[in-house]
Amino acid sequence: MTTRWLTPEEQRAWRAYIAASRLLEDAIDRQLQQEGGMPHLFYSVLATLSDAPGRRLRMTDLAEALKITRSRLTYVVTRLERDGLVRRENCAADKRASLAVLTDEGTAVLERTAPGHVETVRSLLFDRLTAEQVGQLEEICTGIAHRLQGEGAGAGTDDVPWRRRSSCS
Repeated sequence: MTTRWLTPEEQRAWRAYIAASRLLEDAIDRQLQQEGGMPHLFYSVLATLSDAPGRRLRMTDLAEALKITRSRLTYVVTRLERDGLVRRENCAADKRASLAVLTDEGTAVLERTAPGHVETVRSLLFDRLTAEQVGQLEEICTGIAHRLQGEGAGAGTDDVPWRRRSSCS
């Protein structure tokens, strides 16, 4: 098999993407740690639950929404549960499943933290893009996500984080 090396243009784009994504994630993490005392992933759990009907989601659905492994989500929810921001409930429809539920305290933390988070995202990302570039960014990222999730030709793959089995099980 022949290696399909990146062209100079692709190499520059790849390196720019890596630099931007790491710097953006670091800046968002720092802002959320300073203002909310939590990393970006913890905030994302709270925000995702706040958008869900009844502020609750099955753990497997939450892992899929966040694009993380179930074991990583379990760790995060355990920490948020310890802080009183989330609680777990049994799922009446499926005894094997559990629900993550955003508590009133979690909602309050989210409401206090969201304005600074949104301002950080706006100032570091969207204020630097034209309306056309925002549309292009969405199109590019959606296409990449669909490809990585195996949508289309390889749909149903288990090679996405929320479907992977832990090596410890």
